[in-house]
Amino acid sequence: MKSLYRRYRPLTLDEVALQEQVTKPLKAALKAGKISHAYLLIGPRGCGKTSVARILAHEVNGFKYEIEDSYVDIIEIDGASNRGIDNIRELREKVAIAPTSGKYKVYIIDEVHMLTKEAFNALLKTLEEPPAHAIFIMATTDAYKVPVTITSRAQTYTFNLATADEMKKYLQTIRDKEKIEITDDALMLIAKKGGGSFRDSLSLLDQISTLSDKEITKDMVIKALGLPEDEKISALLSAYQSSDINAITTTLKELLSAGIKPETLAEEIISIIIDKPEPSLLPLLKTLPEVKAPYAEAKMIVALAKVAEPIFSSVGLEFSSTSYAGPPAEPPLRGDPVGAVRNIGVENSNHSIHSKRQVSATNDSPQASPVEFAWEGFVQKVEELSDAVHSQLIKCGHEFTGDTLHLYPKRRIVKTILSRDNNKKILFDAVMQGVKITIHDIDDNPDEGKNDGTLSQISAIMGGEVINDGGSSPF
Repeated sequence: MKSLYRRYRPLTLDEVALQEQVTKPLKAALKAGKISHAYLLIGPRGCGKTSVARILAHEVNGFKYEIEDSYVDIIEIDGASNRGIDNIRELREKVAIAPTSGKYKVYIIDEVHMLTKEAFNALLKTLEEPPAHAIFIMATTDAYKVPVTITSRAQTYTFNLATADEMKKYLQTIRDKEKIEITDDALMLIAKKGGGSFRDSLSLLDQISTLSDKEITKDMVIKALGLPEDEKISALLSAYQSSDINAITTTLKELLSAGIKPETLAEEIISIIIDKPEPSLLPLLKTLPEVKAPYAEAKMIVALAKVAEPIFSSVGLEFSSTSYAGPPAEPPLRGDPVGAVRNIGVENSNHSIHSKRQVSATNDSPQASPVEFAWEGFVQKVEELSDAVHSQLIKCGHEFTGDTLHLYPKRRIVKTILSRDNNKKILFDAVMQGVKITIHDIDDNPDEGKNDGTLSQISAIMGGEVINDGGSSPF
């Protein structure tokens, strides 16, 4: 028995669902007899590009389209496995041969972006002066990889992903035709997991349809696909928003213990944030895509924990410098998880910069105020300002004591680079208000792993202790 996505593959342009921007102009062109020698169909996978290419190839020749049919004048080429110049040269030799039974010889090149540069150049020569009986229909998911010399010689049609609501309605029609007992909530979940792809959504429905002889519910689909429960995800995001590391780790353990893959959890959270963006959750869009093998579980912990570190705080400290005047002081950015910044005194072991602390009027004696510091946030901010400085900073060990960030370069050249005035200014701009920086000599470098906050977080979560065995971090 055929799978659902094959059984419901469209055989005419009228049967192509939710791609009117493609089918309408093609039908008009066919009716008017205005046939182009080259077409480029672009869009995400599972949206109907190959189906439309086959329908068009049959329509221009007046052939009736059946899924299993085969016509000598319709040649399908997989660009991924026939990507070399020899393959295209062979095509060029055969394209000159007149069609056997149809008016046109049609070449369908799927995944055309996979062709080599030399193969594209060979194809271009044919597209520049094609035989009157030849038509090329090219399809690709990565249009930006197709040379402009090719795209400029073809009519381009763009396919879109379906929205969740559109896909749900489409699946409802399939459900009714196939007499599948499944709730609308379950269909909506399948539509969301299908990501707007008709093929993926129908494949999921096909898989789920055999779950039970009774009505299939949303909970059944969740368990069958190994998806996290909505309540658990909501609890996890709430814990993240409140920077409750204990709640984060507890909820995360429960999800992972239930067999939820970290990659699946990351995808679900990303989808939720994209559907309903909240400013406090946006930083996760940068960290969660990194959750993948190897060490996916550890990366998930770090992704949630490092941005949930306590927000940088200070008590109105201002600094003045006698030898390095940084940019004017700015108030800390409210709700900035990176803890940006902006006023510091910079010093290294060869040259010290002294700073004078201005104390709040409510405090009669100048006492050091505790300042919390998040290394990951600082490194992230430096990376945003300068890739070059970031590449050297990550080669340093670090320690934060009092109001001073101590950097321990692992090589002398690293200290030399970071100590340059322009690079010190970048460090200045990236650190929080009220923090000084000391760049130590290589001889002062403490034992590696002494202050690895990331490993400490993972150790606390896993219930163990950090042991520096000289190995490298898996991240």
